[in-house]
Amino acid sequence: MKSKIITAEWILSSAEYPPIKQGAIVIEGDKIIDISSQEEILPKYPNYTIINLGNKLIFPGLVNAHTHVPMSVLRGIAEDLPLMTWLTKYIFPVEAHFKREWVYWGTKLSLIEMVKSGITLFCDMYLFEPEVIRATEEVGLKALLGEGLFDFPSPGYGPLEKGLQLTEELLQVFERHPKIRIAVSPHTLYTCSPETVKKCLKLVEKYSAPLHIHLAENSEEIKEIQKRYGKRPVELLNELGGLSSHLLAAHCVKLNVREIELFAKRGAKIAHCPESNLKLGSGIAPLPEFLKAGIIVGLGTDGPASNNDLDIFSEMKTAALLHKGLREDPTVVTAKEVFAMATEWGAKALFFNDTGKLLPGYQADLSALDLSQLSLQPDYNPLALVVYSAKAGLVSDVMVDGEFIMRNYQITTVREDYVRERIHEIKEEILLILRKNFTSIS
Repeated sequence: MKSKIITAEWILSSAEYPPIKQGAIVIEGDKIIDISSQEEILPKYPNYTIINLGNKLIFPGLVNAHTHVPMSVLRGIAEDLPLMTWLTKYIFPVEAHFKREWVYWGTKLSLIEMVKSGITLFCDMYLFEPEVIRATEEVGLKALLGEGLFDFPSPGYGPLEKGLQLTEELLQVFERHPKIRIAVSPHTLYTCSPETVKKCLKLVEKYSAPLHIHLAENSEEIKEIQKRYGKRPVELLNELGGLSSHLLAAHCVKLNVREIELFAKRGAKIAHCPESNLKLGSGIAPLPEFLKAGIIVGLGTDGPASNNDLDIFSEMKTAALLHKGLREDPTVVTAKEVFAMATEWGAKALFFNDTGKLLPGYQADLSALDLSQLSLQPDYNPLALVVYSAKAGLVSDVMVDGEFIMRNYQITTVREDYVRERIHEIKEEILLILRKNFTSIS
C-alpha cells in the first residue's frame, strides 16, 4: 500500500504548529507529501487508500536519545545506589558474564516496550551491539547504535583494538542503511583514556560519524577526571578535539556556564535523562540554560536498569515539572519545548534530520494515542495531553517509514509471548550468577 491517507480526530504535526482537528496525512511510499484537514485533503487525493484511525491523536514518533536497551534483563538487580557503586559493584561484574543471546532478547524486550511507548527512533550504546542491530532490524525501528568502548577488555569484543575494528566494520556496513546508523561510542572519560578517545575521534573524522559518550554525569566523575588530568571532563574532551557538531553527550548534569556556552558554540548535542539522573542521585541538569543557549537537546531514558523503564512520555513530564518546581517558575520549561525534545530535536541530536515532524518531505514515522482512554479525556489541548497526560501503553498504532509495525495495540513484527518466555529463562541464568558471585542483589 504505497499511496495512502491516514485520518484521525487530531494530528499534532510538530511543536511549532497548532494541532489539526479531523486531520489527514498523505503518504507516498515512506514519505509524507501533504498534511491538512480531511476536508481539504480528501478531495485532492480521490484515488488514495484511506486508513481511518478514528478517535486517535496522531503525533510524530517519539525519540529516545540515550539508552542501553539490552539492560532490560538487569532491571531491578541493584537499586537505591549511587552511580559509581551501582556501576562498579553490580553492573560491570554481571556484564562480565553477559552472553550474546541475552543482548538479543533483552533488546527485543526493550523494543516492545518502546514501540508501545510510541518510540520510533532510539540511540543505544552497549555490548554485543551487532545483536542490538539484528533485533532492531527485525522489529523495524530506527536507531543510532554503537558498541561501547572501554580501555579494559569487553565481553562483547575482547581487547580495545578489536572493539575499534568492530566499530569501523559497522560504520562501513551500515553507511547507507535506511534505518540504522552507527556511532563511535567510547563509554566515558573515566573508562577511556585520552589515547582511546583520540583513536575514537580518528574514526569519527574518517567516517563523519557521530561521537556518543557519557559526559559530566555526576560530581564523582568531575572529581575523578580532575584528579587524573587536572581538568574538568568537558575541558578534557575539548582539548582532545571531541567537542564538535559530531558530539552527542549523554547526561551533562554538571556543565557550568562556560561549558554550556562552549557546547552551543561548537554545535554539540545533549541527551537529557532526568529520571535516571534523579534515581541515581546524580543531580539535575541545567536544562533551561541548555535551551536558552540554543543547544539541541533530546530526551533519553537511559537504560532500563537505572530508570527503570523506557517511557518517553514520563521523561517529558518529569523534564517539564522538575524545572518548574526547582526554579519556582511554571514557564521556565514549556510543554512545547519538551515535546520538541522528544521529537524533532531528539531526531536532530541523533543525526536523523528527516524525521521528528509530520510535514511534507519528512519520513512517515508516527504514533497514535487512543483518545477513548479516560485519562486522555477531554481533548481540549492535544499537546498537553501528549506531554502531561499520556503514558506508555496508551499508544495504539505506530508507523515507521510508512508501514505500521503496531496496529490496534498489536505489534506485527515480533512475537511477544516468545520474548517473554526467553526473558524468563535468561532471568534464571542471571540469578544463578548472582547467587554465585554476590551476597545480595540489591
